[in-house]
Amino acid sequence: MGSEAAAAARAVVVAVNGERYEAVGVDPSTTLLEFLRTRTPVRGPKLGCGEGGCGACVVVVSKYDAVADEVTEFSASSCLTLLGSLHHCAITTSEGIGNSRDGFHAVQRRLSGFHASQCGFCTPGMCMSIYSALAKADKASGRPAPPTGFSKITAAEAEKAVSGNLCRCTGYRPIVDACKSFAADVDLEDLGLNAFWKKGVDDEHADINKLPAYSGGAAVCTFPEFLKSEIRSSMGQANGDTSAVVVTGDGWFHPKSVEEFHRLFDSNLFDERSVKIVASNTGSGVYKDQDLHEKYINISQIPELSAINRSSKGVEIGAVVSISQAIDILSDGGAVFRKIADHLSKVASPFVRNTATIGGNIIMAQRLSFSSDIATVLLAAGSTVTIQVAAKRMCITLEEFLKQPPCDSRTLLVSISIPDWGSDDGITFQTFRAAPRPLGNAVSYVNSAFLARSSVDGSSGSHLIEDVCLAFGPFGAKHAIRAREVEKFLKGKLVSAPVILEAVRLLKGVVSPAEGTTHPEYRVSLAVSYLFKFLSSLTNGLDEPENANVPNGSFTNGTANGIVDSSPEKHSNVDSSYLPIKSRQEMVFSDEYRPIGKPIEKTGAELQASGEAVYVDDISAPKDCLYGAFIYSTHPHAHIKGVNFRSLASQKVITVITLKDIPTNGKNIGSCSPMLGDEALFVDPVSEFAGQNIGVVIAETQKYAYMAAKQSVIEYSTENLQPPILTVEDAVQHNSYFQVPPFLAPTPIGEFNQAMSEADHKIIDGEVKLESQYYFYMETQTALAIPDEDNCITLYVSAQLPEITQNTVARCLGIPYHNVRIITRRVGGGFGGKAMKAIHVATACAVAAFKLRRPVRMYLDRKTDMIMAGGRHPMKVKYSVGFKSDGKITGLHVDLRINCGISPDCSPALPVAIVGALKKYNWGALSFDIKLCKTNVSSKSAMRAPGDAQGSFIAEAIVEHIASTLSVDTNAIRRKNLHDFESLKVFYGNSAGDPSTYSLVTIFDKLASSPEYQQRAAVVEHFNAGSRWKKRGISCVPITYDVRLRPSPGKVSIMNDGSIAVEVGGVEIGQGLWTKVKQMTAFALGQLCDDGGEGLIDKFNVELINSARDHKRVLSSKASGEPPLLLASSVHCAMREAIRAARKEFAGAGGSSLTFQMDVPATMPIVKELCGLDVVERYLESFAAKA
Repeated sequence: MGSEAAAAARAVVVAVNGERYEAVGVDPSTTLLEFLRTRTPVRGPKLGCGEGGCGACVVVVSKYDAVADEVTEFSASSCLTLLGSLHHCAITTSEGIGNSRDGFHAVQRRLSGFHASQCGFCTPGMCMSIYSALAKADKASGRPAPPTGFSKITAAEAEKAVSGNLCRCTGYRPIVDACKSFAADVDLEDLGLNAFWKKGVDDEHADINKLPAYSGGAAVCTFPEFLKSEIRSSMGQANGDTSAVVVTGDGWFHPKSVEEFHRLFDSNLFDERSVKIVASNTGSGVYKDQDLHEKYINISQIPELSAINRSSKGVEIGAVVSISQAIDILSDGGAVFRKIADHLSKVASPFVRNTATIGGNIIMAQRLSFSSDIATVLLAAGSTVTIQVAAKRMCITLEEFLKQPPCDSRTLLVSISIPDWGSDDGITFQTFRAAPRPLGNAVSYVNSAFLARSSVDGSSGSHLIEDVCLAFGPFGAKHAIRAREVEKFLKGKLVSAPVILEAVRLLKGVVSPAEGTTHPEYRVSLAVSYLFKFLSSLTNGLDEPENANVPNGSFTNGTANGIVDSSPEKHSNVDSSYLPIKSRQEMVFSDEYRPIGKPIEKTGAELQASGEAVYVDDISAPKDCLYGAFIYSTHPHAHIKGVNFRSLASQKVITVITLKDIPTNGKNIGSCSPMLGDEALFVDPVSEFAGQNIGVVIAETQKYAYMAAKQSVIEYSTENLQPPILTVEDAVQHNSYFQVPPFLAPTPIGEFNQAMSEADHKIIDGEVKLESQYYFYMETQTALAIPDEDNCITLYVSAQLPEITQNTVARCLGIPYHNVRIITRRVGGGFGGKAMKAIHVATACAVAAFKLRRPVRMYLDRKTDMIMAGGRHPMKVKYSVGFKSDGKITGLHVDLRINCGISPDCSPALPVAIVGALKKYNWGALSFDIKLCKTNVSSKSAMRAPGDAQGSFIAEAIVEHIASTLSVDTNAIRRKNLHDFESLKVFYGNSAGDPSTYSLVTIFDKLASSPEYQQRAAVVEHFNAGSRWKKRGISCVPITYDVRLRPSPGKVSIMNDGSIAVEVGGVEIGQGLWTKVKQMTAFALGQLCDDGGEGLIDKFNVELINSARDHKRVLSSKASGEPPLLLASSVHCAMREAIRAARKEFAGAGGSSLTFQMDVPATMPIVKELCGLDVVERYLESFAAKA
């Protein structure tokens, strides 16, 4: 067997954008993304999460069937796809569909023209998802030919084309507009602001001819002819020798039958512990490889596992059939099949479903207790599985398979069979799921599926249950289960309120969450809600709208009596996933400073879309480049006694850089806040927080460095150390604080005690908590350090503060500042996270490069980045406020405890920002006690509108509390306490400006009294009155933002040929700095500008109102980006209104007070808890009592 396999060995051959590549000497664990970025010129696909969850790495994979002479293409996540599985496949990246040399594709040009790319890191992946969706639609048979310039894709399909792609800075509306511009059924006038026509201008109308031309997917050849020829040639050779298992690369086996698969295990070619069986490898996005694998067995080429067999009994789907294929197959079947297909379309992302297999998902559920939606849905549908162990093949129920001990590598799942229920009119089938992201890569909190056979009772109109299957996902067990006790109770019962109530009580004993499960009460409440929803559809008389959703923000999907119950017209209470995205945006501009402030295309947007824009990790690796990964502490306060390595990955370690490698004249400094304090680069010798750098593993590749760091074993000791200070309460107890410098300290207003004496009502010790928030920039922290002559060093860094980065690196290395050169061309998202936090990575790279005299590169994996990043400041707020009976506030005192982490970072600047945003209302008197708490957690840093976002929210929480205390509309309290100009001057001083420029009151009145707002408020009220299980809210929130002009120098050079070069002291983070510089230069030089002239939120509307003329106004800057973030509190406030409506609905059944505390973040479990975890039981009990 060994010699036969060796004889059949061959190199992996792929085509990348039409070019042939032969993968020689490539590690068997190499992913497609790693190969593309290190062995080809391609840089479009990016590493964002490494889990198939963000879409930054999406490419199109094409396969050729020589027998049928047919090419199939699909989008795929290149960070999960292993190169060894792609022999004779063609790969198309964003550069392959269009580029600056050959011309940009219509997708790229429209994304640019609709202003759908800011930092641009996600844009190539967006392009390929859109391109793939267009290609799939255009190849679909049975669809009418679209008008010129359009695709066969529908607007609804276009909206979901990027459902798995994350964008963290642009916002999805312009991206969706670009997608929908290809749909023939779209109203072009509904599309937002763009560079192709001007909105609201009489003589300019939306016209397809103004959009970049699109002529269908045939314009791009995704599979070259030379590769087709190779495939046909190789088929002839293979037909001559069928005895050997195909081997590709160094360690990939491709059995062509189940028998060959089992012969491989009997051949002693490998150690079972070092081999990995794969079909698509998408499971590694959930369960990370803990070590390197030496051998891989690719089972995707076993024909039996790809077979699809239909019969009158049902459909048998091979184990390696992709989820997308399964959806297509089931969509053509009966009602239950279509229901399953619809639910499966909510699982993972399109580019993951295209490669992820049905069998792999089931195996993860059986072997690893994966919370699989697919296993739950198929369990309820009565599915069976065929498995083979050695020569023994058996067919058992899916329930039996899930109950077995975890199967080993020799157990092969062959197929899954789903019975056909289509001919039975007495069948009711519904499925449910609740997940943090309704569409995309998010594991469910709870998933369930129910199937019942019933008959209608003529006298009552309710259903008599003859048989029932109730399946629940594994949040209380190791796998999906059937609620047998509840099923037994329901069989033979006529469905009624008392029957449902008893079923619910029994269910609570069945689905008790396992110890350690997060949000256990919420999950049980979801399960109860799902069962209630299902059973209530089988009874006559319960006050349950037929198409209403259960009150938990979940996805509901069902068939009743063989009819799919998914029409949004049947009831207004419909899940938001059915609603089309509609929005309008119109702006009016002045030509006074033309072209400054004009919404022209962002400079470089098309390069970003094509993947040609160069980010730090896109720079080609210099000769002899090494790679680093952090080893970090997992203890918040402990001595580090030693670091050791284990497993195969440890063999790849070249060295470990630690504190001892900092030059003698240098300092252990990883970041520096001018005048505020430093933070250490490495542990010295006590770890002061979980996530602190212990050292940097250096290896030959980034993957080896990642894996070795993951496999490091750290020895800790807490001897003679105090317990860590982790919370603000701990910090107060230990008097652990940072000081606020006098020049950053906010100033109180008025006399609080006197103000409280004048109040008719008082709230004492009100409280609100705000937790932290991770930046989630698409590009993680990264740097490349290249040592130079004479103790100089050059660093390419993704940083928002290059100057401070330079200073810190120089101080750490003990060299003059001018010896350090920092280059930052562009940043793949920052939000403040690439300010201080980027300096640690740059400095660590510099120390390693300085020590080893070789280039060193670091690109943090997402988990390490999240652990070390710090993020937004958590805080605990207590407040006392006095107010009159008419709602006029007399005084406010705030006790603010801010969790700053281990170092000051930017924390001392937060109090003045928080108080500044808080001052948007006239509090009468305002006093505060602010403590910056030093704790043993990673230092918190600046994050988009730092302090302002929290202060604005705190103000709204207090106003909401006052309104609920007085039982009045919150808007009345807001309006009552807006500043007049005199109070504005008291609170803001010189920043108040001139009386004629203060327009907040006018804007608020215009909005609150506008017909649009009044109509929406009336619709919300009407909806809530008629909907028991789903509530809506609407909110109108004012903000103020103190804009300070900071003139910055610039240098303009006019070249001999008349071209212009401009140097400015800013960093392109996606905000369009280069675009603004070009506009400013064009204005200053008097030249023409070459650029030319699903979830909880239903609608978010913005109107830009022309305000009074102010010569100091901001035309286009960061000030138009930060303040709108403060408006995000309106979502929280609207949600509060919806929750209040829900609490009011059930007040008669023991409902709680309309005054409640809702902290940040308001996650689904928190919202459900505030609405009431037991509302179903309370409703059923009250209904039974009335009966």
